[in-house]
Amino acid sequence: MAKIVVVGANHAGTAAIKTMLTNYGQENEIVVFDQNSNISFLGCGMALWIGEQIAGPEGLFYSNKEELESLGATVYMESPVTNIDYDAKTVTALVNGQEHVESFEKLLFATGSQPILPPIKGAEIKEGSLEFEATLENLQFVKLYQNSADVIEKLKNKDINRVAVVGAGYIGVELAEAFQRKGKEVILIDVVDTCLAGYYDRDLSDLMAKNMEEHGIQLAFGETVKEVAGNGKVEKIITDKNEYDVDMVILAVGFRPNTAFAGEGIERFRNGAFLVNKRQETSIPGVYAIGDCATIYDNATGDTSYIALASNAVRTGIVAAHNICGTDLEGIGVQGSNGISIYGLNLVSTGLTLEKATRLGLNAAVTEVTDNQKPEFMEHGNFPVTIKIVYDKDSRRILGAQMAAREDISLGIHLFSLAIQEGVTIEKLALTDLFFLPHFNKPYNYITVAALGAE
Repeated sequence: MAKIVVVGANHAGTAAIKTMLTNYGQENEIVVFDQNSNISFLGCGMALWIGEQIAGPEGLFYSNKEELESLGATVYMESPVTNIDYDAKTVTALVNGQEHVESFEKLLFATGSQPILPPIKGAEIKEGSLEFEATLENLQFVKLYQNSADVIEKLKNKDINRVAVVGAGYIGVELAEAFQRKGKEVILIDVVDTCLAGYYDRDLSDLMAKNMEEHGIQLAFGETVKEVAGNGKVEKIITDKNEYDVDMVILAVGFRPNTAFAGEGIERFRNGAFLVNKRQETSIPGVYAIGDCATIYDNATGDTSYIALASNAVRTGIVAAHNICGTDLEGIGVQGSNGISIYGLNLVSTGLTLEKATRLGLNAAVTEVTDNQKPEFMEHGNFPVTIKIVYDKDSRRILGAQMAAREDISLGIHLFSLAIQEGVTIEKLALTDLFFLPHFNKPYNYITVAALGAE
């Protein structure tokens, strides 16, 4: 029987723990430490909860301490790890305020990520806070269930009318919609001159920007936030170009891997993430890392990368669990598939944008089509779809894809995710068997048309 210590029990950790216990439950002793008071909170539902698109937070949890314990794990919540001795194979944590030392044979890091604290005057986290509580009232970070609950409680104050969201990535855009749905005046600020820049090329990101403006969200793109000012609480936000009177500021400028606790002697990626192989093992034998605290292999670039997504966390958790328990299993890499739905406009993407592919030095090109989902004689349930396929002009390999529509076209992006994973060429995609029936699509499917249009 092996003694396995898991540090962190959110998406990646929960996936790994459940996989180990359900497949190898009688073979191992599993001890879990987590600094939070809850596990498995689906942060993607935060904006839905704030914007009152769901009834409450209860459905945003899919596991808990009691479930993991019922499967056989020993779980210590609100117990931050303070030291790791890799030679002695011990983990030290604070359990009920007392130092607790646990030995291990194998160690798994699943500590996730932390909000980035940008160099903004007035934006500071209270010393010792594990819940990202700011020193200035109504300056909010968004990561944990507690952060969401705090925001919702504060929104009951009728004096909070104007909200600034800093960061126009997925979380920032979703929160901007949520606050507007809540009846607040919203300013969305980002240093780049569009939204969702890391996921979509300019024409599709501009579609989303226009969509938000049409719903009353003020966009302040191309502005760098310099200061959040106020006498004890938020009163204004100051950029390099403007000043805005606001009552609340949400900082959503991204996340960084939570790895500082692990000390020296373990290899890290350029952003501080634990560097792992395809079995999720770190540079220290018997020590594994998964989810947002670890690197992952990117099939689109053919290289190690950092892609913080809950879907990746779950898959890496499964891979690590089997390897820790003695079953050899390699991850197959990811494409960074993702999607967003704002005011009914749906965008999905996978792999590389044209901009990123070009920046990486690839001889990339794009083929793009906008067409109806179904034949024109289908008058009901028909809608236009825009599709962009990015490919390498030298190898002809598909590098990425983006789609936009006012209906759910999300399943289509999975085809491109698999194509990137398997190295499919644009010519092969053009001849791929895509069935036709008027109820679903056109004789010349827009995927086929786009692929045939490649240079």
